[in-house]
Amino acid sequence: MIRPQSESTGALQNARVAAVQMVSTPRVEENLQTAGRLVSEAVAQGAELVALPEYFPIMGLRDGDKVKVREADACGPIQDFLAETARRHGIWLVGGSLPLIASEEDKVLNSCLVYNPQGERVARYDKIHLFGFQKGAERYKESATIEAGYQPVAFATPFARVGLSICYDIRFPELYRALGVTDLLVIPAAFTETTGCAHWEILLRARAIENQCYVLAAAQGGKHENGRETHGNSLLIDPWGDILERKAKGPGIVIGELDHARIAEVRTSLPALKHRVM
Repeated sequence: MIRPQSESTGALQNARVAAVQMVSTPRVEENLQTAGRLVSEAVAQGAELVALPEYFPIMGLRDGDKVKVREADACGPIQDFLAETARRHGIWLVGGSLPLIASEEDKVLNSCLVYNPQGERVARYDKIHLFGFQKGAERYKESATIEAGYQPVAFATPFARVGLSICYDIRFPELYRALGVTDLLVIPAAFTETTGCAHWEILLRARAIENQCYVLAAAQGGKHENGRETHGNSLLIDPWGDILERKAKGPGIVIGELDHARIAEVRTSLPALKHRVM
């Protein structure tokens, strides 16, 4: 078991953070326009960090559609959009996930890219856990078109140490322990309606409670052109597991404050992170 790193030292400022919820289409340019509009809406409400959902640039008609629009690392219109959007607004932008070139020609890496207020990329996380599900006629097998990542990733901002994960990762608490102590977990997702109704909120609240940090979950949320329905319910959750903001369905944003006094209060009254023995 990997022990957590030391808690953040020094006084960190509070910040407003936002999650964008989308119902992405098979058309990349259309999705970029929607994402840009919703990011602008979050910034107008004071957001300093904005997170987009998993596969914000494309929800294809077929699984292979994302392979057709995959980009080389650090090169392509989707990545250009993320860098320019972060720079124009002067925000930290967590780019949900997008398809990047993998080692196999018929697969992609499902990658979350992070940009600072200068538009510079500061982190990349490739989704580690690949979703598989079968219940009646409903079937998913991400490993057919996605190559798994292997490295947990966190990054630092002036207001938080932020851990990254994507969608199905939330079922694996050991990943978050490997990140060390964080102030904020950002979790882009495209949860199915079936699994989302059963487990989405429960798992997100559990990750917030056990890591005693904020969780910002940016989801796909609605009926897509391929017939798939995603669960939505983008959430901001505090370190006690209380839900601060929710967007149930449809495009929109969730926004609220990351409050370091609240983190300290929870960790002082119940110092579970210090009580770990494994």
